[in-house]
Amino acid sequence: MSVPGIDDRDIAARTDAYFNRTRAIVTRFGDARVTYALFLRRPVIAAHGLMLDWLRAVAGARGLEIDCECRFAEGDWVGAGEPLLYVTGSFAGLADLETLLLQRLGSVCVAAHNAYQMCLALPGTRFLAMEARHCAGFDMQEMMAYAAAVGSEAAKREGALGFIGGANDATAHFYGASAGFGTMPHALIGYAGSTLRAAEMFRDTFPDQDLTVLVDYFGREITDALAVCRRFPELAAEGRVAVRLDTHGGRFLEGLDPQRSYAVIERRAPGAIRRYRSETELRHLVGTGVSAAAIWRMREALDENGFPRVRIVVSSGFGVDKCRVMADAHAPIDVVGTGSFIPDSWSETYATADIVAYDGVPRVKIGREFLLRKEDGTAG
Repeated sequence: MSVPGIDDRDIAARTDAYFNRTRAIVTRFGDARVTYALFLRRPVIAAHGLMLDWLRAVAGARGLEIDCECRFAEGDWVGAGEPLLYVTGSFAGLADLETLLLQRLGSVCVAAHNAYQMCLALPGTRFLAMEARHCAGFDMQEMMAYAAAVGSEAAKREGALGFIGGANDATAHFYGASAGFGTMPHALIGYAGSTLRAAEMFRDTFPDQDLTVLVDYFGREITDALAVCRRFPELAAEGRVAVRLDTHGGRFLEGLDPQRSYAVIERRAPGAIRRYRSETELRHLVGTGVSAAAIWRMREALDENGFPRVRIVVSSGFGVDKCRVMADAHAPIDVVGTGSFIPDSWSETYATADIVAYDGVPRVKIGREFLLRKEDGTAG
């Protein structure tokens, strides 16, 4: 039986050669029923659903009987070195799957952990997953979007608002949505010739949708945001207008400089600036780009001009650390658009699998005894 993406030829071409050879040897000398333990060396959020879906599809195509014992539910916190799950079945049937299983596990669990931490850092803020442009193809995109959804659900159980959706249709279902979110890129503003004209074009084309406008294209974030609000005062009053700050790290938001940025934080969150800060944290607070000072200044300008219900959407490098700084500064963020749950240090995402039992007899290489199932009475 040939199943797209999971037939034996595809698997043989994509797995490590020594697993193919192991499969051939075991087939020749006699199969065994083995149990694999899968784990990571760092704390993560359990996000193994996509991997299990793939494994079960392969098992179905091969006619294998497998048993998957998940030690953690999706969204559970997992400590470093703790087996996430045990997979038991034919050694000949499973030997060549190890590489492909690990590809679908490690980075997903780390990304889920990142998303979880981001959501908890800003529990009153909604998040939008914008990972697609940073991924190496759709397989990675699907895994990262799924990870964000799992991490988000874990954070929601602790009171966070979490992720409300993603930026494209293909992964919208992970968030219970029917389509991706988003209104306009910088390219549309360049095409239109002005931020206001781009907003008018969007409104004419999609009259029933809320309006989120990028306001950094011309370096006039406040001026252009207010121009759009004044053009659509009814929408603004209804809370159906948002401005998105995506100011790049090479300049300050309109009207700000280092001195004025410090002054904004002194007005709005003086305690945040007086605590010890690393250089990176200071940049998040009062530096160039989308800083806490920039967000507070936009909020001030909107409120001072009679637009208190206009929302602020932010993007540009909102990873775990930046979200924590924003929380400390009580930055008035309504939505964070981010793909920064994608792991920074890829070496931390490596998952590992070890066989811990052969035909029911516990056995694992020296140093990995901690993987043995405790009910076997031989776990370290």
